[in-house]
Amino acid sequence: MLTQNNTTVATEWLDRLKASGYRLTDSTRAVVQVVAENSFALEPAQIFISARQLSPHLGLVTVYRTLDKLEETGLVQRVHQLNGCHAYVPAAPGHQHLLVCRSCSRVEYFSGDDLDELFGQVGRERGFLIQDHWLQLYGLCSVCQKEEAAG
Repeated sequence: MLTQNNTTVATEWLDRLKASGYRLTDSTRAVVQVVAENSFALEPAQIFISARQLSPHLGLVTVYRTLDKLEETGLVQRVHQLNGCHAYVPAAPGHQHLLVCRSCSRVEYFSGDDLDELFGQVGRERGFLIQDHWLQLYGLCSVCQKEEAAG
């Protein structure tokens, strides 16, 4: 169930989609709700399964179209998984990087503005003008570390 904060996020996302000309259907609303209420990197198939419980007539194509539109409007961020598949998380405000749990796919955001100097140096050494970067770190979250240690 959505918390008030996530309900507000989902409502804001729907308002932005509508303002950008995207047609809002029950299926679109279901996809937005599932993504807005999660702190895990979800693959489109996972979103489809969860959102279909809210909108039984949802099609997988609608999931992909909605994710594309959410990404285009800056509301979600694509997470590149180690298995080559893409997953999606709500976009963080400002410039944030991701910590992704390899076991449960939980995502946390962190700031890293002190990396700009390193990236500038790398660019200068190799003759590149670095214009943007995207950093994702993979490991085990504290919950999965405890589960792994327990056995």
